[in-house]
Amino acid sequence: MLQNIIHTLKYNGKFKVGLYLGGLLSQEFSDTITEWKIDYIIPVPLHTLKKSERGYNQSYYISKGLSKKTGIPVVKNLLSRNRYTSTQTTLNKQDRKLNIEGAFRVKSKRNLKSKNILILDDVVTTGATTLECARQIKKLGADKIFVISVALAE
Repeated sequence: MLQNIIHTLKYNGKFKVGLYLGGLLSQEFSDTITEWKIDYIIPVPLHTLKKSERGYNQSYYISKGLSKKTGIPVVKNLLSRNRYTSTQTTLNKQDRKLNIEGAFRVKSKRNLKSKNILILDDVVTTGATTLECARQIKKLGADKIFVISVALAE
């Protein structure tokens, strides 16, 4: 059922589903998120070609839904995806890591010194994408980096 909901969000233009899923994340993990003392939510960016195909970034809308419930600001232009990557869904763990390596860059020079960051992705499989995002965010001086997603793929 969750897979169908995520596919509706990603491929059927139902971006409002993302707001709803973000609200559900807030309900399920509110204590944990409070404990982490998050300063900013960073959605995993899409490449401009993929974003123009889809019309929006589903992780951004999930982030907005989470932000609305928690009051934690979303920073959507911190990172950019500077290289188009093939879908991770058909790759094994090692190929995913190679596919995503160097795909993100810091777009903003925002100082994140002593800040706790929450990276949000719609689905985490091996963690290669969020790890690469975290590497870039660490360059800006972030103290702690956490990851949250709507689903973990098997």
